[in-house]
Amino acid sequence: MDADDALDRLGLTEYEETALRELFRLGRTTAPDLAEAAGIPKARVYGVLDELADRGFLKVVPGRPKEYVVRSPGEVLDQARENRRQSFESFADDIEAAREPFTAAFGPEFRSADADLTPAEELFHVVDLGDPSERETRRIYHEADERVRVLTKGFEYFDRVESELAAALERGVEVRVLFLSPDHPEFSEAKRERLSAVLERIEADHPGVEYRFSETAMPWRGTFADPTMGYDGGEAILVVQADEVPNHRRQAAITGNGAFVAGLNRYFDLVWNHDSTADP
Repeated sequence: MDADDALDRLGLTEYEETALRELFRLGRTTAPDLAEAAGIPKARVYGVLDELADRGFLKVVPGRPKEYVVRSPGEVLDQARENRRQSFESFADDIEAAREPFTAAFGPEFRSADADLTPAEELFHVVDLGDPSERETRRIYHEADERVRVLTKGFEYFDRVESELAAALERGVEVRVLFLSPDHPEFSEAKRERLSAVLERIEADHPGVEYRFSETAMPWRGTFADPTMGYDGGEAILVVQADEVPNHRRQAAITGNGAFVAGLNRYFDLVWNHDSTADP
């Protein structure tokens, strides 16, 4: 994620984003001066500044005229994160307050369809690749208690699950990643470079992650957590290897079947211990 991406994540309007960019350059200014410097209509600039101040991105200095002092870029990001945290907590409180009337209203009308499921339908459900599958992967990291295992070619989506991976490590979750060896014919030079960049980030920022490299192509890719030999826990999301099918036409399978997750773990351990190397 670059600086522009981070700015986009703040959820600002076009004028608010323009104003914030200009404020970083000016540091301290008045509304008329900002309107002129940033090309924001004077009729709009006060509302823009008020919104940025309400978010905690600016300090307002009383006077005639009032002046506005922008916080440092790091403080702006910290405040944005705090704003989002408080917003989520408020949302969570609202959901909990609505739980009893919601279940009372719709519970009597709910008819479970579990009895109609075939064995295959009970074993798996599917989501589209992309945002839906990555959201489920982040959830598996978030809910993991002891172990997370990753089967991947090059961890191409690493940056989109990195924060959940880091949080899992902080909780003491053991994370192991099994990559495909970059010497495998499936790797192009561009993919080798991307893999090298991912490995550098893991070494620098997440040294608790263990990883090895499979000598042979793996039949599936995915993430699973907390397998048990009692077959009574764990969850997995996986994609069958099929590079000839474009991603927009593919789906990921999700299962909470303890026996299946234990089987995945058995496969992972066999490759990890007998068919992989520590160095690419």
